[in-house]
Amino acid sequence: MNNYTVEELLVYGKKHIHSEYAKILLAELINKNPLELLNCLDEEVTKEIYEIYQKEVKAVESGKPIQYAIGNVNFYGNKFYIDERVLIPRFETEELVENTINYVKKYFSEPIDIVDLGCGSGVIGLTLEKKLSTKTVDLIDISKDALEVTHKNCGLFNSKANIIENDFLNNITKQYDVIISNPPYIMNNEEIEQIVKDNEPEIALYAGEDGLDCYKKILKNIKNNMKDRCLVAFEIGYKQAQPIIEIINKELENVRIEVKKDLQEKDRMLFIFKNIE
Repeated sequence: MNNYTVEELLVYGKKHIHSEYAKILLAELINKNPLELLNCLDEEVTKEIYEIYQKEVKAVESGKPIQYAIGNVNFYGNKFYIDERVLIPRFETEELVENTINYVKKYFSEPIDIVDLGCGSGVIGLTLEKKLSTKTVDLIDISKDALEVTHKNCGLFNSKANIIENDFLNNITKQYDVIISNPPYIMNNEEIEQIVKDNEPEIALYAGEDGLDCYKKILKNIKNNMKDRCLVAFEIGYKQAQPIIEIINKELENVRIEVKKDLQEKDRMLFIFKNIE
């Protein structure tokens, strides 16, 4: 038998993994919406698709995140390529982007210069490039592996963004209207979900004993990279607002700081406004 039906594949998938995951994997493989699968149960798929599906189901069954298994993630309404070289974007990061877009539209009228620090797959910077009027978008990461994923996503979206291998703003002299970052912020000894610990890159997760190493590094010389009017946007750990504010107050003068909660009512975003009222 060379061909299999959609129904046969779904039956196989649901025996091994959650039915929703089984549907998502199959829908991705045959270019359909998961909701459409019930309307095409009798459709045939090739042996090759069946074998790929089996392999992906087994990967998810053994603990691989489904986003890595299908090789993409939906972020802010767009499909981005991802793999094990980068962090899986979270919903909280979409909230960071949403708030940043709203602030930029409120406070800036001209095309702006944006930098995404520790860009990973590039989802933040590339989404802002799509949604805002930009002069330049710089995507910076220290990981060469991550930047290969960034490069692929730039190609998918015909982006004009500059991809830069660098340790945050170290030795960068350019000034920006918007500096945004979702840096690593987990404490070295912090307990995290096993599926995250086993699959996602450590370099994108951990940031020293207190989880603040990256904020300290970014904020150390950030004033040199801020234009006269500037917005800085950080995703933060939900217990980190106060210590980060203390770092900001040590490094910057005459700025306004705002902490925003995510939909779980946890402090998750921190914004710094320079000469923006």
